Formats: sequence, C-alpha cells, structure tokens
Amino acid sequence: MRRKVNFASGETPQGLYTPEQRRRRDATVWTLVQGILAPLQFLVFLISLGLVLRFLVTGEGLWAATVSIVIKTMVLYTIMITGSIWEKVVFDQWLLAPAFFWEDMISFLVLALHTAYLAAVFWGWGGAEGQMLLALAAYAAYVVNAGQFLWKLRQARLEAPTPPMTEAAI
Repeated sequence: MRRKVNFASGETPQGLYTPEQRRRRDATVWTLVQGILAPLQFLVFLISLGLVLRFLVTGEGLWAATVSIVIKTMVLYTIMITGSIWEKVVFDQWLLAPAFFWEDMISFLVLALHTAYLAAVFWGWGGAEGQMLLALAAYAAYVVNAGQFLWKLRQARLEAPTPPMTEAAI
C-alpha cells in the first residue's frame, strides 16, 4: 500500500514508519549494518578531512589525502548499497521511499561529487588542489546528508511507541 508523502518534510502523514515497517526495520540485520557503517563513515570522513585540509594548508601529504578520500568513497558506496537494501526490506522499494526521499536525493549528490573526484584523480583533471577542493565540496554535501539522517533518527526515536504504563510504574 502506497502512502502519500509531504515532500517538503519527507514524512508520511502517519510518521516515518507504519507499524509493519517499524517491525521490519527492527527485525532486519541491515539496520545493524547501517548502524555500524554510519559512524565508521563519519570517522573516515573526519580523518580524511584533516588530511585534505593539511594538504591544502601545507602542500604536504597529497598521497595520504588522496588515499583517504578513495577510502571514504568506498565506504560511501558500501553504505549506499546496503542502505538501498535496507529500504527494500523496510519500505519495499530500493530507494526514494517517501520517508527518506530527500535524504536519498542528497545522497545521490554526495555520491556524484565523490565519483567526480575519483574521475578527476583518474584522468588528472583539475590538478591536486582542484581535486582537493572538489573533495571538500563532496564533504560539505556529505555533512548536510549526515545531518538529514541524524534528524530522521531523532524523529524515529520520538515516534517510537512507548510501553503502556503498569501499576508498578505508577
């Protein structure tokens, strides 16, 4: 059953998940995979950001910065693939589920910028400084995307059903 979505908010009228979607989300191993990959990707991002900034400020460490961006990009591809599997299990569609439409759209931008970086390195476009600036653009988009997902995580926690009060809790 398809539900209408308010694309401005990315939420369905009933919240992020129906009870059945919440059950599937909580039952699938892909939720755990996403829960592990997301902080790992953020850690890789922080390390790589430091290396990129070091190169841009000092001109040193091009190789380390480049390798770190390639690693960040591979982690990004991994989280995008596993995230699409997660969406298929939870929402019965590979990507662009109404509850995560805008997050997926920005993820496509992040993926495109990272891929453009790989192409620039492979074909030698833009020189080292230009490539690092492209990486920073990709990282800025990633920060926006990470913020979107953190916001959705917060929404999901606020929408989580609360257990009924018992006499012992009163």
